[in-house]
Amino acid sequence: MTTTSKPEAATAEQTKLTKSDLNKVIRRSLSIEWDWNYERQMNMGFCYGMLPIIEKLYQDPADRVAAMQRHLEFFNTTPHMSTLIFGITTAMEEQNAADPDFDTESISNVKVSLMGPLAGIGDSFIWGTLRIIATGVGVSLAAQGNILGPILFLLLFNIPAQGLRYYLMHAGYKLGSGFLQRIQASGLMQTLTFGASILGLMVIGGMTAENVSITVPLVIGEGEAATTLGEICNTIMPGLLPLAFTLLLYWLVAKKNVKTTTLLLLLVVIGLAGSFFGVLGV
Repeated sequence: MTTTSKPEAATAEQTKLTKSDLNKVIRRSLSIEWDWNYERQMNMGFCYGMLPIIEKLYQDPADRVAAMQRHLEFFNTTPHMSTLIFGITTAMEEQNAADPDFDTESISNVKVSLMGPLAGIGDSFIWGTLRIIATGVGVSLAAQGNILGPILFLLLFNIPAQGLRYYLMHAGYKLGSGFLQRIQASGLMQTLTFGASILGLMVIGGMTAENVSITVPLVIGEGEAATTLGEICNTIMPGLLPLAFTLLLYWLVAKKNVKTTTLLLLLVVIGLAGSFFGVLGV
């Protein structure tokens, strides 16, 4: 007759989290969108990222299962900002492992309360500002045939973005669960989001004027008074045609739900036809 013994409790030294443990979570956070789904979005990626922490903190299989179930709930935020929540969650799981009276529902509540505000800040800074700036630099060089264009784009975007993952993970673990709640209570969160949005819009406006080019060679008038339609538009407002063109595409995508692939094919046809009939130029 065989008997199964209950797993021995781990010592405090065995369950003490180290910098190496936190770095494991950072590396796993890179895959947080690989299993994105329409039901719970990033939940599988988040649980996968927390597995090294769960396995080290909990020796009882039942505790591990409960922890994994907690982190298979709905989760979604800007991927590069997710490590701040990973860090805070790690600190709370460590506290839960040490304190039998810890309220585990607070872990889920903190995740839910933080992922929305962090997505607002992250989308503004990462997608709306950093990516736009990196793209602007890269496209400008690539348009001149410079191989540094795509290389600089990758460096300018990924070095700050991935560096942010590392910093936020360790900062979140050190600060614990109360940091962002204090920021939200002070109103600073809304200020940061609003400021980042304005900066992103300014960059997009500058990129539109710099990188969108429309030449209309149709001539109006005769002799010395002759001028092109494009020059007339620039006299009214510099960059008027690129601005109108960009707003038209935005309206079609945002308001009429036209697919971007459809627009790209349509622009190719319009460009070829316009060049053939002399309506559009280079």
